Amino acid sequence: MTTLLEVEALTIGFGKADPVVHDVSFSVEQGQTMALVGESGSGKTLTCRSVLRILPEAAQVRNGSVTFFGEKGPINLIEASEKRLRGIRGDRISMIFQEPMRSLSPLHRLGDQVSEVLHLHRNMGRSEAKRLVLEQFEKVGFVDPERSWRSYPFEMSGGMRQRAMIAMAMVAKPELLIADEPTTALDVTTQAQVLGLINRLQKETGMAVILVTHDLGVVANMAEHVVVMNKGRVMEAGRAADVLSAPAHGYTAKLFAAAPLIPEVAKPARALPHDDLILDLTNVTKTFTMRAGGWRKPVEVIACRDVNLKLQRGKTLAVVGESGSGKTTCARVALGSEKPDPGGEVLFRSEPDVPPVRVHNMTPGQRRKFQREAQMVFQDPYSSLSPRMRVISAMTEPMEIHQIGSKAERRDKAAEMLRWVGLDPDMLRRYPHAFSGGQRQRLSIARALTLDPKLLICDEPTSALDVSVQDQILTLLEDIRERAGLSYLFISHDLAVVARIADEVAVMRAGVIVEQAPPDTLFYNPQHPYTKALIAAQPEPDISRPIDLELVSKGAGAPTTWPEMFRFNGGEAPALRELEPGHMVRCHA
Repeated sequence: MTTLLEVEALTIGFGKADPVVHDVSFSVEQGQTMALVGESGSGKTLTCRSVLRILPEAAQVRNGSVTFFGEKGPINLIEASEKRLRGIRGDRISMIFQEPMRSLSPLHRLGDQVSEVLHLHRNMGRSEAKRLVLEQFEKVGFVDPERSWRSYPFEMSGGMRQRAMIAMAMVAKPELLIADEPTTALDVTTQAQVLGLINRLQKETGMAVILVTHDLGVVANMAEHVVVMNKGRVMEAGRAADVLSAPAHGYTAKLFAAAPLIPEVAKPARALPHDDLILDLTNVTKTFTMRAGGWRKPVEVIACRDVNLKLQRGKTLAVVGESGSGKTTCARVALGSEKPDPGGEVLFRSEPDVPPVRVHNMTPGQRRKFQREAQMVFQDPYSSLSPRMRVISAMTEPMEIHQIGSKAERRDKAAEMLRWVGLDPDMLRRYPHAFSGGQRQRLSIARALTLDPKLLICDEPTSALDVSVQDQILTLLEDIRERAGLSYLFISHDLAVVARIADEVAVMRAGVIVEQAPPDTLFYNPQHPYTKALIAAQPEPDISRPIDLELVSKGAGAPTTWPEMFRFNGGEAPALRELEPGHMVRCHA
């Protein structure tokens, strides 16, 4: 095969410090997928950004070369002029970035931003560009491409914004696609479809792919060649089949050990009382009114419909589903941040023997007490902490608001919570930018714990983290649950994570719960086609067990395409029926 990109002895540093990327070399062949694997901070992203020369201003390329052998002959991208690079970026080489909200303009509609690539590099008219972009939106999984075209980034969920980024990178059909954690924020069914889409485009166009990831399951399904990086150096490189079947380096073996998997054998259920509810959502429906633009009539969107969830004290109830399924809306309703439509009710009982309070009909005193006892850990550890506040201020602020303790007592409590989450109290004087993503998520958990809550709502707390850090955070959450007697409402799209931590699982799709059961029933006897698709879409670090895209597409398609027993259209969903004790499935009788 012909070499398309060659990186030789690349070394990158900042100031006078030791290099953060040291003597990295690899090559990518035409039509090949090469996976760059490693934890956060290993130098993967910096290496890839050097290809397009979009490094931070303070970064220095101290040594090495990056040569692109495109249709117009070889070019050293490190030494190329800015004018020549502008003709390459976004056209011949495209990049999908990990954080879509930072890469998309909040002031422009998604359709205009994606079509800009075609205007700049193809000199294409608006109507033709819109046609191609709408086709691309459909390919990456937008249910309503026209509505997505008119939407602004802040009107979309994180997963939807990532789909738009993928569409932007792929609409021009580049020779080389650099995908920096392209599926980290996506649910597993969309991830499987996007990986299948990248594979299909490779076959159509001969495009090569550099896939930056920490997920060895994704590597097993996509890559022909693997380069493993740690602390800026290449630890191991070779054919994917060889590296995945017999990792030679201890660091690669460590990544394998941390990879989350649905266990072959169900774990035993934890014995806890079944009649002590801390949280009870009954007939919760939430409708939003969306601006349509111009003189068009506003559009009503039902985010969730007739949701009934009961969380036992001391247990973990996981709500699983794809982006836009309504799971985060349910969490916000449970926390009182959103008011349900008339007829819906949320009850919270702080102690076993006290009467429940209605979360959306509280007195000011009840509201203040509830806000102490129910806390939330958000998905993005980067945006949930103020960059202008030292950790000590961020940690003590909730206690100041609720007038808890003296200044010294608040500081002692903050130090204690840092120890709980495995961080050093000496870190209290630092700012958030001095911490890694995993450390910031630990800080977010510690901040939520400062008020001694009874209920913790975790909204995708591990989805943005690499597998080894994810493993640490899950261990931490399990330990805190046992030590503090916490109850968790755990929002996720990753069934392997849910299989580890949950006592009960509710699967959501199109705003309704389609199946609900304990993990030992749901994962080993799934009945609904969407649940089966979620399980089939879970990538495994085994090259001999690829994702079954056909099974995924059957369950992940529109509800109107499901088998007749489960099929529904719009709001005409069948009832949730108990097929066996504790196992509920939405189906026709």
